[in-house]
Amino acid sequence: APGVLQLACLLVELDTADEASRILCADALYQMDRVEEAHGLLSLALSRNPQRAPVLARLALLQLKKGLVYDGNQLLQRVIRTGDTSCLLPIMDIFKDEDRKLMQSHCHVQALAILENQQED
Repeated sequence: APGVLQLACLLVELDTADEASRILCADALYQMDRVEEAHGLLSLALSRNPQRAPVLARLALLQLKKGLVYDGNQLLQRVIRTGDTSCLLPIMDIFKDEDRKLMQSHCHVQALAILENQQED
């Protein structure tokens, strides 16, 4: 992760508008448990492109990790509204095992709640 972070930071310096390098940098920071810095980079990327599903999904995980369930839900709903949920599976490979389980459990509980509400209607 430290080597990836250095490379990603160099890429960001070369092209400050390169969103992929910022995401790579945020992923490396996350892997190094520098969650607040990762959150800041992702927030900056989101401010430039508010409908970017991979950024929204990563931010959702960080919010859930902090215990901010409502904020995490809002971000996941935005991912779904973009129609690009294909980003979720590759991102799960980046998440640490405990965070992957947290995201899977959270999404499962939310999906069950939606199904139960539909059955009641």
